[in-house]
Amino acid sequence: MSHASSADQASPGTLESVMTLEQFILDRRERFPQSTGAFSRLLRDVSVAAKIINHNIRRAGILDVVGETGTVNVQDERQKKLDEIADRELERALRRGGECCLIGSEEQPDTIPLSPQGNFQERFAVFFDPLDGSSNTDVNASVGTIFSVYTLPEDVDEKASLDVTLRPGSEQVAAGYVAYGSSTMFVFTTGNGVNGFTLDPGIGEFLLTHPNLQIPEARAMYSINEADIEDFSPELRSFLKWLKTKDPETGHRIRARYIGSFVSDFHRNLLTGGLYMYPATVDHPKGKLRLMYEANPMAFLVEQAGGQASTGHQRILDLHPDNLHQRTPLFIGSSPLVEAAEAYLQGREEDIPDLP
Repeated sequence: MSHASSADQASPGTLESVMTLEQFILDRRERFPQSTGAFSRLLRDVSVAAKIINHNIRRAGILDVVGETGTVNVQDERQKKLDEIADRELERALRRGGECCLIGSEEQPDTIPLSPQGNFQERFAVFFDPLDGSSNTDVNASVGTIFSVYTLPEDVDEKASLDVTLRPGSEQVAAGYVAYGSSTMFVFTTGNGVNGFTLDPGIGEFLLTHPNLQIPEARAMYSINEADIEDFSPELRSFLKWLKTKDPETGHRIRARYIGSFVSDFHRNLLTGGLYMYPATVDHPKGKLRLMYEANPMAFLVEQAGGQASTGHQRILDLHPDNLHQRTPLFIGSSPLVEAAEAYLQGREEDIPDLP
């Protein structure tokens, strides 16, 4: 019996009713020959790092791993101890695994070659935000890890590696995130749908719990830091006013939920339907989220789940990056809500779609 059929036929709520992440990857390798052994091991390496990061987060209130390191990272942000731990564990897992030749991290100023003298045996480059929302760790709130995977051309060398990896998000071969909350979930796509795996701490395995995720179109939640509303454009303020208007037929309105961790807000909206916004502001005219390791991987994932991601004027996955830490405005989530945001921001209120 195949993995898929056994998962379908076993009774719910038992370990036999789900498959592990490694079993799932092996199953996909059988059905998608382009998924090489090296690529499968790369995803395994990311999942191993996620387990170690999760272990440290779970002990944050006991060990001395909360608070700041006393240094400022390349983003001019005060680095948290768990930022440093997560960054180190991801680099260590990818370096040890040997399937990755280049990494780029929010916590590092430049990309880091993992093969000496450009002698790359494998062709994968991984970009990541090791611990998104890390300021939440000091107050025991949810955080996450985001990752993006590209392949490198055969003729790339160490010096040219960054230039050739600065490509549109549409060329990603895999992307995903890990949400560390009441449970720990590993959610990813390889361009064939989105699947979510929940960590069972008893056996130390990620188990398939959310197969074939699709983001609902119904209006449910919107997420934005409205403390910055005075810095928003008039068009965006008009859009927010429209969002808060009750449906005249049902009396319902979309609700605001903002955790302050991109992964956590996105994950909730992926499951319930909704819109996450981090727009351009007076202080951040180019937006604040980073394109290569925050916006691009989530945009790839949400499109695979039936949603959309936009700057408000352009599809995120069509952007051509010019540096590792490039920033971008971001509107991401259920398609009707993203389209409505674009209509307002572009002065096309007459094109607002009917919301489910």
